[in-house]
Amino acid sequence: MGTRIALVDDDQNILTSVSLTLESEGFEVDCYHDGESALRGLARRPVELAVLDIKMPRMDGMELLQKIRAGSSLPVIFLTSKDDELDEALGLGMGADDYITKPFSQRLLLARIRAVLRRAGQEGVDPTSPNIVQQGELLMDPDRHLCSWKGTEVKLTVTEFLILQALASRPGMVKNRDQLMDAAYGESVFLDDRTIDSHIKRLRRKIRAQDKEFDNIETLYGIGYKYRAS
Repeated sequence: MGTRIALVDDDQNILTSVSLTLESEGFEVDCYHDGESALRGLARRPVELAVLDIKMPRMDGMELLQKIRAGSSLPVIFLTSKDDELDEALGLGMGADDYITKPFSQRLLLARIRAVLRRAGQEGVDPTSPNIVQQGELLMDPDRHLCSWKGTEVKLTVTEFLILQALASRPGMVKNRDQLMDAAYGESVFLDDRTIDSHIKRLRRKIRAQDKEFDNIETLYGIGYKYRAS
């Protein structure tokens, strides 16, 4: 069985062409024309990654992402129009892992899908992995994509996990936004600084839901961020 991907777009041409490309590369594809049908479908048959258009009838991509993020860290890639820069920032800030602007090449989409899947990869799990990051009450296991604070699991998206891992792996060391972008997205992706700021806000909010006193991610205005070990 290949990796299953949900493709959600109200443009039938995109559904047909992209699904054919993905299937030719060994992926299994579930196609949906709107957010409502996608939400029902995802409840019935889970996938490893979702590619969502933003502007759709009955439930747009933003609302669908919100509903997905309410109970899942499923990797999500957004499809946006070139004039939707605000949508891109909002989508990434809400927890999308990547975005691609329309029109796009099939090769680019395949590359981005594979990159996100690599970042989210959980194959070959070794519970004794030396890659575990532990800083005080924070415990991160990259091999299993698990994060906990004071023994309670914190569900993070792939991007949030990689940003926190980059900070917590070198406590006290300042990471500027470009360094955090490289850690989370790779060197070939260029994003607005606000994207990293949005992810940091979400990270803080998620951990503070477990511990309202959490303040280990420090902002150095005009410079970047650092993780302060407990």
